[in-house]
Amino acid sequence: MTECIFCKIAKGEIPCYKVYEDEDFIAFLDINPLNKGHSLVIPKKHYRWVWDVPNIGEYYKAVCKVANGLRQAFDTDWVVSFVFGEEVPHAHVWLVPRFEGDGHGGAINLDIRKKFSKEEMEEAAKIIRDSIQ
Repeated sequence: MTECIFCKIAKGEIPCYKVYEDEDFIAFLDINPLNKGHSLVIPKKHYRWVWDVPNIGEYYKAVCKVANGLRQAFDTDWVVSFVFGEEVPHAHVWLVPRFEGDGHGGAINLDIRKKFSKEEMEEAAKIIRDSIQ
């Protein structure tokens, strides 16, 4: 798919705030985050749906690494995951750290987006990268 924004990010054609990368997967900060550290984990190859990824077990190992990195980076045990796949037609998992008083209440509100400066995004990405084992 030549017009897929996530394929372009995976190829380095579009910049991102990268938090994790291995041979098959990449994770980066969402540019319209629900909370600080909101990350997307995608396969580098184009697959329409998460369940189309042939090495899905390895995919979820990468998701787990990023989720645990978020927990450590932001000192929270509350990281929620979402598999939507509607807004961008490329397999992706959202990981959203939650915090006391984050404005979302008991269940995360998908309409509440946060704004962070470039410097805040870069700092968050570095903290997450440094926390991933």
